[in-house]
Amino acid sequence: MHELAVLADSVAGCTSCRLSEGRTQVVFGSGHPQADLLFVGEAPGFHEDKQGVPFVGQAGKLLDKLLAGIGLTRSDVFVANVLKCRPPGNRDPLPDEIQACEGHLWKQVELIQPKVVATLGNFATKLLSGRPTGITRVHGQPQETTLGGNRVILYPLYHPAAALYTPRMLEVLETDFRRIPELLGRVLEPVPAPAAQPLYEPPPEAAVQLGLF
Repeated sequence: MHELAVLADSVAGCTSCRLSEGRTQVVFGSGHPQADLLFVGEAPGFHEDKQGVPFVGQAGKLLDKLLAGIGLTRSDVFVANVLKCRPPGNRDPLPDEIQACEGHLWKQVELIQPKVVATLGNFATKLLSGRPTGITRVHGQPQETTLGGNRVILYPLYHPAAALYTPRMLEVLETDFRRIPELLGRVLEPVPAPAAQPLYEPPPEAAVQLGLF
């Protein structure tokens, strides 16, 4: 908990990319510092930039409603974004901005040690999965992977903003959300230990014959 607070203080002064020039404040993330469930969105919007808290607009209200549907509240989970500063006009994040900011997210995952990392939308899903496949094809499909040195279940979801005015997408999002309690109860495979290296490896027989050893 202390280390996460120290990280938040450090990130608050970040000037690693151009977005620091136009932000009101860094939106580090909020919630339980040892949450089993971590949500990762794309970037702060207008309201998040003003308040310093992720998902406080209409999409945030829908997220709260979806959480209530599975018996959770915002204080039970941790919510963060790939970018910690708002892009101008809420435009898409640029590759160099993601590169400059992603280290903060990896450190958050390392410190929080969640069981499930739910990515909200295309950008978070592509970054954390390391694959270019869009959210339409992979939503609701959990996979075990290693993030921040921890074994987690990566669970892609539609972004709540995409479901605000599309009833069919909202139904899909609600269905995918209902799987989260089961995912939180899964037992994960431990991170595999690196293979032990022999202290001494005998030289090849040919090298001995040539007098190299």
